[in-house]
Amino acid sequence: MEKEILIVKNITREGPDLLEDLLKERDIKYIIVDLNQGQTFPARKNYSAVVVLCGPQSANDDNNKMRNELVQIRESITANIPYLGICLGLQALVKAIEGKVVKNPIEEIGFRDPENNYFTVDLTREGKQDPLFKGLNHTFSVFHLHIETVDLPKNMKLLATGKFCRNQIAKFSSNAYGIQCHFELTPQMFETWINEDPDLLTFDKGQLRKDFEEIKDEYTLVGQLLFQNFLKIAGF
Repeated sequence: MEKEILIVKNITREGPDLLEDLLKERDIKYIIVDLNQGQTFPARKNYSAVVVLCGPQSANDDNNKMRNELVQIRESITANIPYLGICLGLQALVKAIEGKVVKNPIEEIGFRDPENNYFTVDLTREGKQDPLFKGLNHTFSVFHLHIETVDLPKNMKLLATGKFCRNQIAKFSSNAYGIQCHFELTPQMFETWINEDPDLLTFDKGQLRKDFEEIKDEYTLVGQLLFQNFLKIAGF
């Protein structure tokens, strides 16, 4: 049976862009479901990996959509299907395995932190040894768009930390990863976000574009390598 990746969108505008470019380049089969358009998170079948993307919802939401999402994530990782969660996808992973999702002390939005420095994450000792970061430096710039964070359960390893939101990248078991920050932005999706996302609409678009342009080459390379590494972990 041909390998296939399931990609789950929690809101239409937030897609897998940089990852999708890589999947197309490597001719890897994938399916995208958009929960924001009324599609449902399909029950587990023979997916070779599951990717859950970001969205404005909370993993704490008590509704049918989120309850089903948590069930399907839990069943996927129980079946040892490689998993990658981005932003809400991390928070949903943590919630699915009995961790907590809580408000972060600050809202991390955009490229710059409250001290006007670029947001960065730093690999922990475990992160430096993890195959997800093979070929990467130990510190890299990231984009943020979140107001919540996670309290990790004891059975998750912390792989990368941030200054204003500690738990940035974590791992459950051997192949389930959650990333609070964003590595998937392309220039096209970035323009969509800054023109549609309510939080980003409060920012200066010119400054956001300038910041992205300044770090774009490094940012894109990091994202490409990270996604390539995940695909290798997933057996592609």
